[in-house]
Amino acid sequence: MLNLIEAVSELHADAARRAPAGKNASKPLIIVGNRHYFSVGADLNEIASLNAVEGLEFAKVGQKLMSLIDDFPAPVCAAISGYCMGGGLDLALACDFRICAPNAIFGHRGAALGLLTGWGGTQRLPTLVGRARAMHLFAAAEKLHASEALDIGLVSEISPDPVARCIGIVEKRAEQHFHEG
Repeated sequence: MLNLIEAVSELHADAARRAPAGKNASKPLIIVGNRHYFSVGADLNEIASLNAVEGLEFAKVGQKLMSLIDDFPAPVCAAISGYCMGGGLDLALACDFRICAPNAIFGHRGAALGLLTGWGGTQRLPTLVGRARAMHLFAAAEKLHASEALDIGLVSEISPDPVARCIGIVEKRAEQHFHEG
């Protein structure tokens, strides 16, 4: 995760230098996994081996990454294929918008494992889908398929090629910004 923090920090600083005027004025960021996994979050074996102090530090590192993405000075799109679970869902929730493939599966399954992520998803999900639905997703630890995620507003749309769709969206936004400026 530290490598990802370094990469996003570098991109964050570069985008801020290029366009201090706000999210629509600098180069967007698209976060993508592979066709089977967007991200499934933390390695549970690693989590189980942490003591309380290490666990707190691990949570802080995750929160730092999510804050960098949430505060990125340009639009951030999550192009989601496959599994998007736990801390991976927290990552997607930190993005400005989410486009998923038909095979996407979402979940915050921590309750089934006796844990809950500490990377901000518990605050971001209720804002996006409503408090009652978010509480149900957390407590029931259920999985949602792409169509269900679209129905509750977790994703903006479903696309057979979410990366290409994200690129299209950010190019359109850049073109609109160019014509407005």
